[in-house]
Amino acid sequence: MMETLPVGRFQFKRLVAAFLSSYRTLFILLWIVAFGSVFIWQRKIIGAGISVSVKTGLSRPMPKMRPLAFNLTDFGGVGDGKTLNTAAFERAVLAISKLGKRGGGGQLNVPPGKWLTAPFNLTSHMTLFLAEDAEILGIQDEKQWPLMPPLPSYGYGREHHGPRYGSLIHGQNLKDVVITGDNGTINGQGQSWWKKFRQKLLNHTRGPLMQIMWSSDIVIANITLRDSPFWTFHLYDCKNVTVRNVTILAPVREAPNTDGIDPDSCEDVVIEDCYISVGDDAIAIKSGWDQYGIAYARPSRNILIRNLIVRSMVSAGISIGSEMSGGVSDVTIENLLVWSSRRAVRIKTATGRGGYVRHITYRNITFDNVRVGIVIKTDYNEHPDDDFDPKALPIVKDISFTGIHGQGVRVPVRIHGSEDIPIRNVTFRDMSVGLTYKKKHIFQCAFIQGRVIGTIFPAPCENLDRYNEEGQLVKRSTAQNITDIDYDI
Repeated sequence: MMETLPVGRFQFKRLVAAFLSSYRTLFILLWIVAFGSVFIWQRKIIGAGISVSVKTGLSRPMPKMRPLAFNLTDFGGVGDGKTLNTAAFERAVLAISKLGKRGGGGQLNVPPGKWLTAPFNLTSHMTLFLAEDAEILGIQDEKQWPLMPPLPSYGYGREHHGPRYGSLIHGQNLKDVVITGDNGTINGQGQSWWKKFRQKLLNHTRGPLMQIMWSSDIVIANITLRDSPFWTFHLYDCKNVTVRNVTILAPVREAPNTDGIDPDSCEDVVIEDCYISVGDDAIAIKSGWDQYGIAYARPSRNILIRNLIVRSMVSAGISIGSEMSGGVSDVTIENLLVWSSRRAVRIKTATGRGGYVRHITYRNITFDNVRVGIVIKTDYNEHPDDDFDPKALPIVKDISFTGIHGQGVRVPVRIHGSEDIPIRNVTFRDMSVGLTYKKKHIFQCAFIQGRVIGTIFPAPCENLDRYNEEGQLVKRSTAQNITDIDYDI
């Protein structure tokens, strides 16, 4: 099934129909309406000062965001969906690179049309602007995708040892880059990649749709990304990044590892006002894999994720890990709706990862038709090789869940610590989740220490201390290490 709901245009009809087809509470509809107003407001702010005519069949004019602006057609681009435009993109980027900081850089406008291309690189002080009805198409012949060295924090490779394919749109060691538009599309045409991956016909790790590495001051806004060969937007060791009002789409099944956004060893990141429906995690925060991530030693930290609607039938709405060996800390996830998904929010790690996950705040999270709501898993035993250190034990602590609501949930909480990797200082407050499965152990815990403040539903596991609304201790847990994990439900 292909999801086609670009948030920027508010095509909510299919969502509303899906919601109303079975029992749905009024607060979710109100939540979506309120959230929708954010996008309208964003469009008005971003479009301020830009002349936009009433629909007459003409595309809206492309705003000038840099002192110098070029059109792709100036460099020989042809938007017929058949002509290869790689050289045109390369010539345009070269022209902008020669501007440098002088005068604030340059802007490359991609007009309406279908612009087929092999991978190309960005440059600093550049804006890539996609007009309404502009679509950049990734060529499906993998022989035209360049090979790059493995990522240093992943060892010999993620899917295969050795080189990996680059991304369709790539940048490294950049500063001041903007990718935006009037909801134009970057389409990786990943179908052939997914098929070859399933048939084991690829000899190298697949490439992302977009990858930006070792860069700072990056803005991605008002575009649609779809059908990536692999992870859709991979940020690697970057600082000061904003992703706003972006739609990310891939089939919810049969599109393997098409994560939406992966901040990897990044800091100072804001992801807001987005719609993501993909074949893996909508967002996955990472920081390297086992001994390689420990050696690279670049954490992901100071990350804010807010005002999102996400869906993942295969994995989770928002994940941390499992590659988190450089550490993940100071993450806030708020105002999130996860619908029709396998899991809502998940932290995953394992023996050999090392690192830490700490100071994580979840606030105002809504589940709708989700199999498992909150997951913390410490036995995600996928390793790059056999050389990992079994004594490298991750630390998972200081995690809070406030304002957790929803319905149609099978298991609201499954926190699976272990004797080697106990989960410490977890707090639940203001939680009420409607259930689809009536069984005793639906709030599942093992090796967890923490607290419940006030009354929550469903009843919490016995591992947690109980406090009243005033923060006074009511009952101390005497069974923090017991387990009632039941993977059959």
